[in-house]
Amino acid sequence: MAVQVFLKPGKEVPVLRFHPWIFSGAIARVDGKPEDGDIAEVYDRSRNLLGVGHFHHGSIAVRLLSFGPAEVTERAFWTQKILQARAVRKTALHAGMSTECYRLVHGEGDGLSGLVVDIYGPVAVMQCHSIGMHRQRALIAEALREAFGADLQAIYDKSYEALPPKYAESQQNGFLWTATDTPPEDLVVHENEVAFRVNWVTGQKTGFFLDQRDNRQLLSRFVAGKTVLNTFCYTGGFSCYALRAGATLVHSVDVSAKAMELTAQNVELNRPFTGEHEGFTEDVLRFLKNDDRSYEVMIVDPPAYAKSIEKRHNAVQGYKRLNEAALRRVAPGGILFTFSCSQVIDRELFYHTIAAAAMEVGRSVRVLHHLTQGADHPVSLFHPEGSYLKGLVLFVE
Repeated sequence: MAVQVFLKPGKEVPVLRFHPWIFSGAIARVDGKPEDGDIAEVYDRSRNLLGVGHFHHGSIAVRLLSFGPAEVTERAFWTQKILQARAVRKTALHAGMSTECYRLVHGEGDGLSGLVVDIYGPVAVMQCHSIGMHRQRALIAEALREAFGADLQAIYDKSYEALPPKYAESQQNGFLWTATDTPPEDLVVHENEVAFRVNWVTGQKTGFFLDQRDNRQLLSRFVAGKTVLNTFCYTGGFSCYALRAGATLVHSVDVSAKAMELTAQNVELNRPFTGEHEGFTEDVLRFLKNDDRSYEVMIVDPPAYAKSIEKRHNAVQGYKRLNEAALRRVAPGGILFTFSCSQVIDRELFYHTIAAAAMEVGRSVRVLHHLTQGADHPVSLFHPEGSYLKGLVLFVE
């Protein structure tokens, strides 16, 4: 039986505006003794059913999966959601775009708060960010099989790293379903004719950062005949695009030796190209401060500096220091691609932080492009928090 959650007067307004999060402070009372992950029915003070979702003891007390009644424990519900998400991708990933990998489910952007599903060729990699969603993983796997049929050969659950630690202690990653006795742990996929080896077992997130696809393609327009520095390179996505697009020299930097090994492998996958590539296993900020070379194109794409409001100030200072160091290394007339994936750093704050860095360095800078995540990472109009990736393409005099 579902837990019944009753909201305080007036707190139903965000729900009526289709925001999927119920914060703990909005709750008047909860009937029963719910456990994390239980199904919750949310009501206003007049006992009108507002929606159904997953309960959790925390700041976000309920993640809504429906606005109004829904049988969220039935396979048909999940199949419909997966089919809807796939239909959106058929529109978003238009005929002119070439990719074998994309995000199928992007949490709140697809009405499935707490769930990510990425597709790598014939493999679906699922990552649950809530206990309630993880409890539904078998139904989600069934829905994926029904929606994709023979196009799908394996479904891998990569939720352990994303789940609350105490719950995760009793869980482990692994295949939920395979069509063969020896399912693959990695696969070479192509994105805009650029090849990448993706390992969903050992890789970060689900194995690859799909959200930067459009921005990697945009980089290709700027690099022919140029020297390029790709910092926080991870598996070398921007580096491989640059080499394929005719860069004369690409330097890739990451503090992780494993990341540099993956970058080297992906660079080799994309030969032949005419430029040269060199990797550096080093802290990025130290590399920028100690290196006296300048580059005609630079990419600064760090991991999230802040995952909570409390750490936002320190994150802003970190982004400012990093971009100051980068701006000192961009050649006159050069291009800087700079990003933040910290959700608590909004676009305006990020913009002003980069402006402050440019002022500190004393260089004139023009904005050529405002960047965001790819169209397969849609954002609900009613949940702007889903727009986490922001970036700028800067012309540096």
